[in-house]
Parts: sequence; structure tokens; C-alpha cells
Amino acid sequence: MKEISCKLLVIGAGPGGYVCAIRAGQLGLDTVIVEAGRPGGTCLNVGCIPSKALIHAAEEFEKASHAASGKSPLGITASAPSIDLSHTIAWKDGIVGRLSGGVAALLKKAKVKHVHGWATFRDGKTVSVETETGQQVIRAETVVIATGSVPVELPFLPFGGAVISSTEALSLAEVPERLAVVGGGYIGLELGTAFAKLGSRVTVVEALPRILAQYDAELTRPVTRRLAALGVEVLTGAKAKGFSAEEQALVVQTTDGEERKIEADRVLVTVGRQPLTEGWGLKEIDLDMDGKFIRIDDRCRTSMRGVYAIGDVTGEPMLAHRAMAQGEMVAELVAGHNRSWDKRAIPAVCFTDPEVVSVGLSPEEAKAGNVQVKTGLFPFAANGRAMTLQGEEGFVRIVARADNHLVLGIQAVGRGVSELSASFALAIEMGARLEDVAGTIHAHPTLSEAFAEAALKTLGQALHI
Repeated sequence: MKEISCKLLVIGAGPGGYVCAIRAGQLGLDTVIVEAGRPGGTCLNVGCIPSKALIHAAEEFEKASHAASGKSPLGITASAPSIDLSHTIAWKDGIVGRLSGGVAALLKKAKVKHVHGWATFRDGKTVSVETETGQQVIRAETVVIATGSVPVELPFLPFGGAVISSTEALSLAEVPERLAVVGGGYIGLELGTAFAKLGSRVTVVEALPRILAQYDAELTRPVTRRLAALGVEVLTGAKAKGFSAEEQALVVQTTDGEERKIEADRVLVTVGRQPLTEGWGLKEIDLDMDGKFIRIDDRCRTSMRGVYAIGDVTGEPMLAHRAMAQGEMVAELVAGHNRSWDKRAIPAVCFTDPEVVSVGLSPEEAKAGNVQVKTGLFPFAANGRAMTLQGEEGFVRIVARADNHLVLGIQAVGRGVSELSASFALAIEMGARLEDVAGTIHAHPTLSEAFAEAALKTLGQALHI
């Protein structure tokens, strides 16, 4: 059995892991990355990318269906559309394959050695990897744990048969006639909305008083209205209790304590994700934990010298771009650079219809921190580009300090607002003030004008409302 020695070992080739390895390779570090699946992790293979492909296909199908109804205000008519979901999934798989292959090529370009298999710690500097050709031992000066997360499985709704996770939902051969979604967070609503547009009768079951509870109610109201328009039934304050295979129904306890059975061909369980901390020898290195997550400091260092952790395994927010930023920073730290990391400017995007974006502090969070703030909101109903896109629903909102006008947070809900997230994050990252945003000339006609208009509104100088 041949051993490999390296400067840096990265365990997991998801967004955080592969970015860390590529950057380390660019910096001249002898780097090895271990991954049991395809490069790209959950996000690229069974998460962010394939879900957005399905969402886009659903949007196109809904447009065609609307045109076929003869009710399009654009004057477009069409024949009744149909969809071959297996063909759609094959198209999605093609995108995933190209991107995964691209990651592998980038690792090779950076001279990173890729070991395919499952890694298990022997000690803080050594892992053994079960590969197709046998066991491989790797010794490293520094180790980065980037094992990611997996869907939470409910004991009374175990995955299998009609009960599926988001992974299986993205590979269905046909559109389910009836779909029950357990969990009203962003994953459940993104996929539930997509299947509703594809023709499924969708019911969402959420135990909390409202959907998308991580966002404030003002942001989520347009999403709630759109779900109703799509015919999606939303049950809040309701708890799933199990699945009756005989009756092909999800058993739910409603707010009044009554039991209700929701007929469903598929039950999509999306109640969150949990860190993947089992099966790779965490007990062998005895790291300090923060609940279920690995405890890290502001430089992603764990309690063991020479061992870092990044991404979902380290806690919220579980976002691919957070993991990427952490991975890049850690590679530079290992190379001897002076780096730190600040999560205040991480945008969170929900790809529902309409989309939701949040960066920095909400008004409630700022006030909870005893910060005096002023806020301003500009509606897309007053934005010319939004009107031409039939996207008048929604707004951009800015939260700023009352004394010096420093921008603390930016939120938006509306069609296509995910593409504004970089501008929002940049403003906070660069320490912009309301006057900076308002004084930046935004191209007309674009959705981005709502950003400048929101700043003007916060300053009391609104021009178009």
C-alpha cells in the first residue's frame, strides 16, 4: 500500500473544497483532494444548478401554457404545450456533466491530485481512502474538512418509495399529478413552485406560522400571493405525521388539532439539511463542536492545530458561495497570506416566484442590535423595466444607519432580483452610504434603478414615487 504525502489535504470536492484546492494549487501548494462522488458536491450535482435548470424549464412551460390559454396580454397565442420530463432531466444532466467535468479540469490545471473514494481519519494528519483499487493512505501537514451536508430525514417519513428528498425530485421521470411538500423553506418552495407550473397539484405543509420564516413577512407576501395564483395550497401551523401507502396520502395534523389526509403521488420532504459528520472518523480527531456543527473561528480554524473546516459542516448560512469564500481564504492562509473572513455581506437568494434576496441586516435585526435606522422601499410597480417584464410585484428596500447613512442591509423581492444580489453585496462590502448608492448612475431602463430609487426614498428624495 503506497502512501501519499502532501502539504494540504482537502476532504470533499463541493464548492468549498474544490475552490480551496484550486486556489491552493495556484499558490504552489502540494494539494490532494478526496471525493467519493463527482466533483462539485451537492450544489453542482443535486442542488443549486439542477434545481435552477428545472425552475427555468417550468417557467418556460408556464409561459407556453399561458399563451395557449388565450389570456396573454402580450398578444401571443400557442397550441397546448406538453412536456417530456425525462427529456428535461437529460438536458439538466448535460449541464451538470459539463460543469462537473469543468471542475475536474480546473483541479488538474492547478496540479491538484484528485483521489476518488471515501476518506476516514486515522489521526489529525492522516486519512485512509477506500478507492476502487484498494486502500490509499494520505498524510498531510494541513487538512481541510469540507464534507458538506445531507437532507434531514424525518423518522416518521423515511426516504423511499413515494417519499423523496430534493435529490430524487430533481430526477423524476414524470411530473407527479399530486405533490405534497413537507417544509415551507426555500428548497421546498422552489421545487414546489416549479412542479406547480409543470402541472402538479401541490400542497405545502409548514409547521411554523408562515412560509420562508428566515425572511421577514413584508418580503414573503408577494411569494404567498403568487403561490395562491398558481393554485398551490399552503398549510401553515400544520405538522406532517406520516404517509399512508394504502391510501396514497400524507397524514397531517392541522392547527385545530384535526387529522387531515392529503392525497399525494409523491411526498417531497424538505425540512432542512444537516452537516455530514458521520462516517469519516470525526471521533478519531475529537474536534470541538457547536451543536451538530464543527466549531470554527473567524479563519475557519478548528480546535485542532492544522485542521480547518469550511462550508455546510460548519453551520449557517449553508450557502455554496459562503463555502467558496471560506475555501479561498483557507488556501491563502495555508500559503502564509494574512487573511480573514466576514460574513456580513453574504447574499441569500431564494429562487421562488418572485425571487427573494437579502444581504446584511433586516430592519428588525438592526433594531434588535440597538441601532437607530432609517429604511426606504421602492416598488417595482414604479419601475419601467419591471413593467415590461410583467414583474411589477415586489420592491427593493434599504436599511441604513440613521446618523451617518451607512448601508447595513438590502432586501428585494421580485422577478429577476437574484441578479441584483452582487450590487447589494458590493455596496455593503465597500461600506457604501445612501448618498453613494443614490449618486451612482444606474442604466435606464433596468431593474437596478429600483436600488438607487430606494436609496433616494430613504433619504427623503424620492423621484418616481
